[in-house]
Amino acid sequence: MAKSYVITGTSKGIGLEFVRQLSAVTTNQVFAIVRNKSTSTNLIELASKNKNIQILEADVTNYAQMKAAAAEVSKYTEGTLDVLVNNAAFVNRKHGGLGLADYKDDDVLRKDLLESFEVNVIGVIHSINAFLDLVKAGQTKKVITISTGVADPDAIWGSGLYQAAPYGISKAALNMTVTKYAIQFKPEGIIFLALSPGLVDTAERPVSPQAIAMLQAMTASIRKSVPTFNGPITPEESVRAQLNVIDGLTLEDTGGFISHHGNKNWV
Repeated sequence: MAKSYVITGTSKGIGLEFVRQLSAVTTNQVFAIVRNKSTSTNLIELASKNKNIQILEADVTNYAQMKAAAAEVSKYTEGTLDVLVNNAAFVNRKHGGLGLADYKDDDVLRKDLLESFEVNVIGVIHSINAFLDLVKAGQTKKVITISTGVADPDAIWGSGLYQAAPYGISKAALNMTVTKYAIQFKPEGIIFLALSPGLVDTAERPVSPQAIAMLQAMTASIRKSVPTFNGPITPEESVRAQLNVIDGLTLEDTGGFISHHGNKNWV
């Protein structure tokens, strides 16, 4: 069955891989949203090969732009959308190795917290509200929001990971956002899910010292509770597993927060 997909944050990493795998099914309509099309060279190259990809330029923090993107999608799909994937996110890798008490400048901490919340929570709300009418009219009616295992308090306590605090805090708020939508729209048959992709190696090459330090800290913390952890997986592996979870969702799963394994195993 032909399906339509909108994915945000598709210039690189997990978002780009979603576009790659979904567009490999020629009957799919894939709409890739980026902030800046001109710099999304890998996405443009992919779209030149796969004609079922449409690239749209919009910033998730700008509701007017997201509404305009939804209107553009509607022209292609006759007012419907099967699956919305909220992938766009913000994490300040430069400060990712810091705990809340480690910032030397309170204004920098405040900026990290506010920017994390603006993109990771408000941006997702903008995206959902902009495309909600199209999802209601779709056949599949799925809204998938990419979360993270570092938003699970139990997992964080077990691992001792105090770093990357603004990111984790904002993603925990995001999970509650998904729950609120799920409760409101379950009677209309819409499935909302917070989905962790696992620990994925999305670092751009060459990798910065800050990014290396952040990844090392996360890996060491994870191994405290999961000694057999072998390190990050690739975007290809992550997205393949996530799509398997997404395809199997039913309305009984709405409001859930699970991993790419379909459970609470975050790595």
